[in-house]
Amino acid sequence: MAIRYLLAIFVLASVSESYYVGVGRYDITGPAAGINMMGYANPSQISNGIHLRQWSRAFIFAESSSSERVVFVNIDVCMTTQIMKLEVVKRLKALYGTTYTEDNVCISGIHTHSGPGGYWQYVLYEVTSLGFVKQSLDVVVDGIVESIKLAHHNMKQATLLTSVGSLTNASINRSPYAYEQNPDKGNYDANVDHTMFVLKMIDSSKNPLGMISWFAVHCTSMNNTNGLISADNKGYASLLTEMSYNKGQLPGQGEFVAAHSQSNEGDVSPNTKGPICIDTGKPCDYKTSTCNGRNEKCIASGPGKDMVDSTRIIAENQYYFGKTLFENASNPVSGPVDFKHSYVDMTKVMVKLENGTEVKTCPPAMGYSFAAGTVDGPGAFNFEQGDNGTGHTFWNIVRNRLHKPGKDQIECHHPKPILLDIGDMTVPYQWAAAIVPVQILRIGQLFILGVPGEFSTMAGRRLRDNVKKTLQQNGVTGDIEVVIAGLANTYADYITTPEEYSVQRYEGASTIYGPYTLVAYIQEFNKLAVAIAKGQSVDKGPEPPNDLSKQWSLVPRVLYDSVPIGKKFGEVEKDVKPSYARGNSTVVVSFYAGHPRNGLMTGKTFLTVEYKSTNSDWKVVHTDASWETRFRWKHTSEITGESLATVEWDIPSSALTGTYRIQHFGNHKNVLEKITPYTGVSSQFQVM
Repeated sequence: MAIRYLLAIFVLASVSESYYVGVGRYDITGPAAGINMMGYANPSQISNGIHLRQWSRAFIFAESSSSERVVFVNIDVCMTTQIMKLEVVKRLKALYGTTYTEDNVCISGIHTHSGPGGYWQYVLYEVTSLGFVKQSLDVVVDGIVESIKLAHHNMKQATLLTSVGSLTNASINRSPYAYEQNPDKGNYDANVDHTMFVLKMIDSSKNPLGMISWFAVHCTSMNNTNGLISADNKGYASLLTEMSYNKGQLPGQGEFVAAHSQSNEGDVSPNTKGPICIDTGKPCDYKTSTCNGRNEKCIASGPGKDMVDSTRIIAENQYYFGKTLFENASNPVSGPVDFKHSYVDMTKVMVKLENGTEVKTCPPAMGYSFAAGTVDGPGAFNFEQGDNGTGHTFWNIVRNRLHKPGKDQIECHHPKPILLDIGDMTVPYQWAAAIVPVQILRIGQLFILGVPGEFSTMAGRRLRDNVKKTLQQNGVTGDIEVVIAGLANTYADYITTPEEYSVQRYEGASTIYGPYTLVAYIQEFNKLAVAIAKGQSVDKGPEPPNDLSKQWSLVPRVLYDSVPIGKKFGEVEKDVKPSYARGNSTVVVSFYAGHPRNGLMTGKTFLTVEYKSTNSDWKVVHTDASWETRFRWKHTSEITGESLATVEWDIPSSALTGTYRIQHFGNHKNVLEKITPYTGVSSQFQVM
């Protein structure tokens, strides 16, 4: 053990500062009330407050202060969308010219299912959010740009090191039946990727500067009944890491920036107790994930006593393991910084298989098992996973009213029974992506694959192995590391192996370009790998559409706010108690409030928990970005526009004893649509 640490110290001392690195973080928290959350496609899952704020974390890498750069951005949203990436690049070009483009900027989503949706330009993903939500898109685009600006202006000499380990207590495979169809499963010791890869950044004084980890696990610890905005397990793991190095800083503050990023998590669940029938406690049907023929009762949970506790545990498991890898990282990064990017029309990619057969991808379509959902969040209407029959008469009629698939489309997607033939559905505009980006960022021997969707465990393994082999065959030497950055640059659903596709569980039914989607992606990424190895240019490919001007929305506007007669905005409706015991008490206080969509409080907070110091100054110890707090909002009368904001604080055992108060900040709108800020404050109380 001592020899290993001495070796690490020697490596750190001997590595030259060979890169310029910038890091930045900015608030991207969306509308905290009244907006459907993206991920579970559950119309009843509407935002009604905040548990954890959402952040954009940007990392810029260059060989020198004047050389070309690559940018990796990790965002606490469900996924990056095409319109999001296009708008970010447009803003960056206005600021920096050609320094940052769609080619060298990779934006990857962590896949939280507890963030406001509506930031799309494709109809399929806007249905449950009642269309486009401009406020959702704008705050994310603004925050990504601001985080990149911060990183751009903070560039400094830095050393990069890597570390790899196996984290085994944070994930399970939620579709093991599909995984077992893979003939190469015997090459691996688990049906999920346990590998965590960490990139460590330290400045010229050997001070921690930033960290990125890639690890595959869904951000579905918070289930589809949750209405509080949350960055789920990866977002909390990032905050824990940052706060451990930004000593004494509040969440979202401090110079050190850490991102726990997503990878090939398509079939990977954090609900490690696994699925059971919640009505009987018996195991679900292994092949279809049903209970007595119904999917709604087959739900996975754990490892905690509830979804919040489970989020904490999975987050802490990633945090502790990632921090250990970070502290022990000793493999120096060296070599060029480069990038390759191309757009591909995934509806008609021709691929030659190993046996010489030519196959092609298909226009997008969703299968019946897509509507079944998963054990992390089941669907409705008695669909079930593993449906690769001919469909059902009633739903076929419904489908045909939207768009009836033709013979060629049916044959192309076989054995998938088509539920939604979204490829040719263009009313009111396109329903799903046809043109998608593929991208490789190179930082020395590290190659980051920006993939526009959710690769299953085995699909990700095959992609990584193929790209690494291609790089080696084309002259790249040394200890090559290939990582997958999931849900990046746009979203085109799932990518399974052909064998997994054949049994049509949820992931296979959501592989929208047909059974040869994976082999098409491998082919296109191999083209980029050859080009980056040989320093060749690549075909830019067809331009994707920007349909921002076509977007529609049925989301009701905030008309006005009001309070009961004799009350004021910010006035306490239900006050705190005089005293609480730390470690096992929750402080609760409610205020007469305005609608949170009147102002997102970006870079600010809807609440503060404040401690009275010995000189009688008030010090903020928690905000709405803190794990220990919850901001809840609800209408008490939609007709009159009356509402309440409730602040909850779980007093940690580490809290100082003494005097505290809670403040609430918001904005209210009158009938003339004038928005006015207000503040409310609780009575003082004692923590014993």
